[in-house]
Amino acid sequence: MTVIQFQERVLSIQDNMFNFALMLTANKDDAQDLLQDTTLKALDNRNKYIDNVNFKGWVMTIMRNIFINNYRKSMRNQTIFDQTKDLYHLNLSQNSGFDSPDGTTTVREINVAIDNLNNELRTPFTLFLSGYKYNEIADDLELPLGTVKSRIFFARQALQRSLQGMRN
Repeated sequence: MTVIQFQERVLSIQDNMFNFALMLTANKDDAQDLLQDTTLKALDNRNKYIDNVNFKGWVMTIMRNIFINNYRKSMRNQTIFDQTKDLYHLNLSQNSGFDSPDGTTTVREINVAIDNLNNELRTPFTLFLSGYKYNEIADDLELPLGTVKSRIFFARQALQRSLQGMRN
């Protein structure tokens, strides 16, 4: 494929690229920036395109990867580093307005709720809390892996209901 043919193919899917960019960013200006970055990257990497590959899919993959990389970069830039000279300074988090699990339920209440579970749910759940993996629990209790996962899931649901009842 010649350079001109490649450029024409890129330009012919600009509308589709913009719609995809708009779907990713949910902002018209950011979508236009993403479209421009993608177009430039596709044109720069023309020699990496193989003729028998879906062209539109290839370009959309470039766009998605650029979007993901930009998102990760913005998340890294939002990370706050503590620059205080006092190494013993406590960084107390601000009150978010939401109750934390530690603030609403005591360890004693959680242990009581776990003890109130029936043995069929309590045994795999306590093993899971102790750090055992699903397959180790299944082998130890001689149960199918899916059964162990289900029982742990049902134990979590029962605990949530029980703890919610204690809170109210």
